[in-house]
Amino acid sequence: MQVSPFVLPKPLGNLLSYLPAYPGSLMFVTGLNLALAKNLASDVRQMLLGKKLRLKVTDAQVAFDFEWLNERFSACLNHGEADLTISASAYDFVLLARRQEDPDTLFFSRRLAMEGDTELGLLVKNTIDAIELPVFNLEQFKPAQVLARLKAKLAPR
Repeated sequence: MQVSPFVLPKPLGNLLSYLPAYPGSLMFVTGLNLALAKNLASDVRQMLLGKKLRLKVTDAQVAFDFEWLNERFSACLNHGEADLTISASAYDFVLLARRQEDPDTLFFSRRLAMEGDTELGLLVKNTIDAIELPVFNLEQFKPAQVLARLKAKLAPR
């Protein structure tokens, strides 16, 4: 099994595992709704209805539980099994978000796992592949970039 070139240190993952799950899921679905919700076809929305999904960040030891409800993704508390669980390291999820790695490549190198409803897993994968999303750029989150944007907003006009 090939591993990611970068994995969060185990002590950091252990520490992150103590974070409560729901606030993280709420933040995750907020981003998901901004990026994906409006782009989902009606047949995809129908297939997602009532399905519990989980995104599991293996090295951070955190999971985000969510479902499609009322025409948007909603965070949920799911203490049981999800209909579909997608697992990978934080680094591999960033590579996927930045479109620097293909989900099939990660899957076949065992760096990305899908457990549960395979039909739902293929639907999710194919839907994300079909949507033209902007590339997720981490540069915008560098402290200098954040401070520059904040300074521009606060500057007198």
